[in-house]
Amino acid sequence: MIFNNVDFDTYFKHYPDKAGYFGKYGGSFIAPELQKAMDEITEAYYSICQSRKFIAELRRIRKEFQGRPTPVSHLERLSDALGGKVQLYAKREDLNHSGAHKLNHCMGEALLASFMGKKKVIAETGAGQHGVALATAAAYFGLECDIYMGAVDIKKQAPNVARMKILGANVVEVTHGLQTLKEAVDAAFEAYSKEYKDSIYCIGSVLGPHPFPLMVRDFQSVVGIEAREQFVDMTGHLPDAIVACVGGGSNAAGLFAGFLNDPVDIYGIEPLGRGPKLGDHAASLTYGTEGIMHGFNSIMLKDEKGEPAPVYSIASGLDYPSSGPEHAFLQEIGRVKYDVIDDEETVDAFFKLSRMEGIIPAIESSHAVAYGMKLAKTMEKGSVLINLSGRGDKDMDYIIEKYGIR
Repeated sequence: MIFNNVDFDTYFKHYPDKAGYFGKYGGSFIAPELQKAMDEITEAYYSICQSRKFIAELRRIRKEFQGRPTPVSHLERLSDALGGKVQLYAKREDLNHSGAHKLNHCMGEALLASFMGKKKVIAETGAGQHGVALATAAAYFGLECDIYMGAVDIKKQAPNVARMKILGANVVEVTHGLQTLKEAVDAAFEAYSKEYKDSIYCIGSVLGPHPFPLMVRDFQSVVGIEAREQFVDMTGHLPDAIVACVGGGSNAAGLFAGFLNDPVDIYGIEPLGRGPKLGDHAASLTYGTEGIMHGFNSIMLKDEKGEPAPVYSIASGLDYPSSGPEHAFLQEIGRVKYDVIDDEETVDAFFKLSRMEGIIPAIESSHAVAYGMKLAKTMEKGSVLINLSGRGDKDMDYIIEKYGIR
């Protein structure tokens, strides 16, 4: 399929290019000394990504340890409640070991670290799902693990903080700035710049300097590959639309990878939060402009000085002032439509899915559920596949405290 002069038959061979660019987005904008470390990671990844031994080991881990493939579930009662003309389905990444899609790339990154002879993995986390996943991977491979997390998110995500510590990770509290995801990334990069010889930075999404947008997308593509095969096997046809939430965008990139070359409408959903005023949301692709942060060029939210703006989201995993460069590219060429869902719609979807389907979704995933419900109401017929990127155990205390039981 050719879309806006981009041939999706050969898309993954050409995007990103050798310098890590998706069109004009991506690249690597970091200090020369740290660039040497990135070059080492790039060389190691390219040398093993086609290795039979590496691929076989990753497949074994996914099957025997992660519990893959995760299923696709028909959300029949929720579909009926919306009129029954459009059927909703969910790709159940909440059933992936550790409760979210994050383990898909964390096991790959930790396996790469072992291949490179590194002793430690370093990462940031917002909602804690990436931190838990990397702590899980580190325990599996016998690696040290430092997780940087904003003080605000530590309070919101106490269950995941406890899980990380039980798994043996060193959780480092970040207390500067807004004390959320951006600051956690800042601190993790600073630590890595001092320890790169013996450690590897395992970024939590499809962002950062090359090769991370490529690597994380590749590891997460298992979601879309599985979902496409499962959906066709279940229904006999492709879904009319697929939906995933987007912060940095790893779960979305994984789902989208399986369908980019198909006649399927694709939607990436950003957090509108409290509204469109700067500081009240984290919808960078919707309201941002081109800019460089954390070593990559993409679309970002900026303050009056052109610096990364303060952001907000009810979902700790989505409150980041930029998005992965591939998402910026897919938006620019029009292959993916990016839209927004606010806090109230998200919380409503959280409770509806819980009550009607017996599935408590992560508040991040609830953005996608809310949009899937909204989209279904506009369609005459068809089907929508939603990426349920994580489970909501981590969010229950916060939701009950702030919104009560509806």
